[in-house]
Amino acid sequence: MALRQVCSMLFFNIICSSDIPLPLEKKSYSCSQRRVLKDVLPFSAFLMDSFGRRHNYLRMSLTEKCNLRCQYCMPQEGVTLTPRSQLLTAEELLMLARLFVREGVNKIRLTGGEPLIRPDVLPIIAELRKLEGLKTIAITTNGMNLTRLLPSLKKTGVDLLNISLDTLVPAKFEFIARRKGFHKVMEGIEKAIEMGYNPVKVNCVVMRGLNEDELIDFVSLTERKPLDVRFIEYMPFDGNRWNFKMMVSYQEMLDCIKQKWPNLEPVPGEEMDTAKAFRVPGFQGQLGFITSMSDNFCGSCNRLRITADGNLKVCLFGNSEVSLRDFLRSGATEEELLHIIGAAVGRKKKQHAGMFNISQMKNRPMILIGG
Repeated sequence: MALRQVCSMLFFNIICSSDIPLPLEKKSYSCSQRRVLKDVLPFSAFLMDSFGRRHNYLRMSLTEKCNLRCQYCMPQEGVTLTPRSQLLTAEELLMLARLFVREGVNKIRLTGGEPLIRPDVLPIIAELRKLEGLKTIAITTNGMNLTRLLPSLKKTGVDLLNISLDTLVPAKFEFIARRKGFHKVMEGIEKAIEMGYNPVKVNCVVMRGLNEDELIDFVSLTERKPLDVRFIEYMPFDGNRWNFKMMVSYQEMLDCIKQKWPNLEPVPGEEMDTAKAFRVPGFQGQLGFITSMSDNFCGSCNRLRITADGNLKVCLFGNSEVSLRDFLRSGATEEELLHIIGAAVGRKKKQHAGMFNISQMKNRPMILIGG
C-alpha cells in the first residue's frame, strides 16, 4: 500500500508540472490541492474529490428492515424491500470495509433500517474491529433492541452510539413511529449511560406541529446526564411528505432555547462536525443542531454511504448511485473497484441542490439509504 501511495503522490507531482492529462476517471487537481494531498499522506487520492474534501468516514447500511415506521423515514404505505439475494452479504460488506479503511477511512458507522435487527451484526462488528487503521465504530439505532445487545456491543468494540428519539411523550412516540416502544428506547439510553458511553448521542428530528414544543424538555435532559441531544432539521426524502411549513429551522430552535437559557454557549468542534454544538453552563451534557436544510455543511463533508444493496452514494441528497455490489459480483479486482469509487467521488458536487430543489428530486426513502 505504501509503495502505491508514493507512486500516486509522484503522479500528482508530475501532473502539476506538466501538460500530461489525467485519466478520465479522475478529476484534475490543482497544485494547491496536490499540496493538501501531500500534507495528509497516507490518504488515498481515490477518496478525495475535486474540491479537496477527504472522505474518511463511511456509513454502511446493514439492512433495509426496521421494527419502527417513523413518519420522516418510511412512507406510510411502506417500502418494497430488496430481495435478500441482492443485499450485500457479510463477506461483501467486510471486503468493502477493508478496502475503504486501507485507503484512509478511519470511522465506520453502521446504520439501517435498524442495524441491530440483523442477525450477524455482532460478528460483523468483531471483524471490523480487526481492521488496522479503523479508529471508530459507531452505530445509529432506534434503541428498541439496545438494552439486550449492549453488553455484547460494548465487548465487541462499538465506540459510539446514536439513538433516535423524537419525543418524550409515549403517546406521541407511538404516533410518530407508528409503533409502541418508548419505554424500551428510554431503557436503552439509560443502559448506555450506565455502561460508560459518554456522550450518548440522541437524535431528534424536529417537526412543526409534532414535537417542536419539546425542545426545552430535551435540553433539560442534558443537565444531569452525559447526553448530546442533536436536533435535526426535517429533511425531504421519497415518501415522507416533506413540507417546508413543517421544517423548524436551526435559528428558530436556537432562539427558542435561548429564551430559557440566554447564557447558552457554543462548544468548539472539529472542522468535519455535522452539528453546531452548544452547552448550558453547568450542565453535564450538551446539545447540537444538524442544519442540512437552512445552513448546509457541504464544504466540510467527509462522508460516503453504502446502502444495504451495495450502492455507493457520495451525497445523502444526491440521486446518483454506483452499484459496488454488481462490480464485486462480476469479479472486479480491488484496483478496479478503487477506480470506480474514485470516479464516483470525483463527481461529487460542491453542495447539494437546496431544500426546495431536493424536495422535487427523486431519491430513496431514508430507510433505504441508511439513517
